[in-house]
Parts: sequence; structure tokens; C-alpha cells
Amino acid sequence: MSQYSLSSSTIQEHSLSVPISTKRKLYHKFFGFLLKGSMILTSCLVSFLLFYVFIKGIRLINVEFLTSSPSFLTTKIGILPDILNTLYLIVLTLLFTIPLAIGSAIYLCEYAKNEKLVSMIEFASETLAGIPSIIYGLVGLLFFVQFLDFKTSLLAGSLTLVMMNLPTMLRACEESLKTIPSLQKEGAYGLGATKWQTIKTVVLPGCLDGMLSGLILCVGRIVGESAALLYTAGIGHTVHDFATGIFQSGASLSVSLYVYAKEQGEFQVAFGIGVVLLGIVLFMNCLSQLVISKMKKGR
Repeated sequence: MSQYSLSSSTIQEHSLSVPISTKRKLYHKFFGFLLKGSMILTSCLVSFLLFYVFIKGIRLINVEFLTSSPSFLTTKIGILPDILNTLYLIVLTLLFTIPLAIGSAIYLCEYAKNEKLVSMIEFASETLAGIPSIIYGLVGLLFFVQFLDFKTSLLAGSLTLVMMNLPTMLRACEESLKTIPSLQKEGAYGLGATKWQTIKTVVLPGCLDGMLSGLILCVGRIVGESAALLYTAGIGHTVHDFATGIFQSGASLSVSLYVYAKEQGEFQVAFGIGVVLLGIVLFMNCLSQLVISKMKKGR
């Protein structure tokens, strides 16, 4: 066995002795430069966008702006109703999306035997993930608002967002479930665990970090969505009104940003709302990283 084994130093010396052509060196340098340039360009574009929105909107951010309602009599501007409506939409959407996505992913990965059916469902899921949000808005308007007679309400808006985010969350859960080694599941079966006990104690705890990443993507899309919500959730009985129930209409932060910028011409307020939206997304990303790191330390 030893006569056929090569040490790492021997392999390294052999690799260093092999000449590399000038064409190959130029090829590697060109693509290395191209990758670095793409990284720098992407970072600069994102940094410029964040810096521009922050500079334009940070002057409006204060306690009154975040904790008060707008008043047309005193010309006071506040976005508290929009923040609360956005939180309602996030909770309602995730309340439907998470069980459906996790249940569907478990069925596709652990129970489904027909590979053609699984491939068809995966193809349909990927197709739905690429449909423009305005199409979901029209479907939500026709089905939830008119056919089911939910009117323009937070419930109709959240159900529309469920259709939009379910493919993304399903794909994230499915890919996370596929990363679990089969040896772990076989070990659980060898100890006498049933299929559901194996899923509950071995599979799901091992893929929570991937599911959490999909959850963050869904929250980001919910927070930033406006086109579909204009058709389904509306902008309230009066602009920037607070919805006291799920069957009432109300503007989210992104819809409110559109109304301020497009219909009222208040671009300064729109940039202030943009800073709040960026802060929410940044907070969710930091929270997810913290949770994932805690979960990894606890294993």
C-alpha cells in the first residue's frame, strides 16, 4: 500500500514542475480580473443605492415620524399606521406560508414516490416564482377581492402575498431537507424510530437554518411589495389609515411610499420611508444570522 501512496510534498513538487503555458496564465488572470471587477461593481452599486437613500431620508427620521399618525389639519407626517399594517401583513402571510411550505417540502422529499409528479411540482414552483407581482395582484383582485368578497383588505392582500411567497419558501425548505445526510435518517430508523419521528427529531432540526434563510427572503419580499397590495389591500378608507381588522384595507410601508412619491409629490417623506424599509430588512438579516449562529453553537 505504501509503495503506491504519494506524500503531499511529492505531489506539490510534481505540480510545481509542470509548466503552465502563457495562454493559460492569461486566461486565469482575465477571468480572475473579471470576477473581481464584477464583485467591486456590484458592491459599489449597492453601496451607492443605500448611501443615497440614507442621505435623502435620514433627516426626516425622528420619534414623531415613527410613532405618530399623519394629520392633514396640522400637516403632521407620521408612518405609525403604515408600520403596523406592514407588521399585520407579515404575520398573516407567514401564518399561511410557513405550514404550507414546510408540509409540501416534507411530502416531496420524504413521502412522494412518483418522480414525474415531483418534477412537475418543482417546475411549476419555479415558474410561479418568476411571475411578475402585478399578475398576482390581478389574480388576487379577481379571486380574493371579488369572487370571495373579501373586498380590499389586509386578508386579501396577505393571501395574495402567500401565493407570491409560497414557491420561494417551498424551494428553500425543499433544498434544506435534501442536505440532510441519509446516514442520519438510517441511524434513526435503526434505533426503531418511525418515519415521522425521524422527520421530527432528525430532519427538521438539521435544516432549520436553511428554512430560516427562506423565511427572511419571504419577509423581504413582503416588506417591499407594493404592486399586488395596491389591488388587494388598498390604501385605507383615507390615505395612510390604520386598519383595525383583517377585513379592512390599509396601506403598507411600500404602498405608502408609492402614494407619497407618486400621488402627493412628497419625495422627502418617500425617502424617509425608504430608510425605514432598509432598516427593517437589515434588522431581519442580522436577526437571522444571530439565530443561525446560536443554532450552530447549540448543536
